[in-house]
Amino acid sequence: MPDVTLPTLVFRRGDVEADPWTFIGLDGIDPLAPLPDGPVAVPLSQWRLQRASLCARHGRVGVWLAPDDDPQLLADDFGLLTLVAIRFPKFTDGRGYSTAVVVRRNGYKGELRAFGDIGLDQVFYLSRCGFDAFSLKPGLDPGDAARHLRDFGNTYQAAVDNPLPLFRRRQLARGAA
Repeated sequence: MPDVTLPTLVFRRGDVEADPWTFIGLDGIDPLAPLPDGPVAVPLSQWRLQRASLCARHGRVGVWLAPDDDPQLLADDFGLLTLVAIRFPKFTDGRGYSTAVVVRRNGYKGELRAFGDIGLDQVFYLSRCGFDAFSLKPGLDPGDAARHLRDFGNTYQAAVDNPLPLFRRRQLARGAA
């Protein structure tokens, strides 16, 4: 029987899709090897070294950030990138939440993906920080992510998805009435 590799699935903007992206520097993919065809996401260090050649290649280009990468280093390049992905190597490492907020507040409008050790219970909170795509850890059904985006009907704090805290939203509602 032939070895069949199933496509990786990603939950993106409300839909489950096969993921066309190849993440360079992960899963044994050598960052020094020639890049494969199709969309590629490279680590920030590779982007900084090979920006011109990556922009000149045919195909979409993205950058993935490790927990200790500075997202400000990408701020001037957001218009060149189709994807910014933030890696969560362990579910207990919350630095990616802050990184996402910095990326969105610096004006990135493209796909912002959380990947790594991502559980369904994190999807709602990640979306509040600006993530709109999720590569869940193996064994979880990305189709369940849509339900978890609605875990809570109302939020108290301001966030990327709603810059006004609840008390301010209530004030505005009373003023409009």
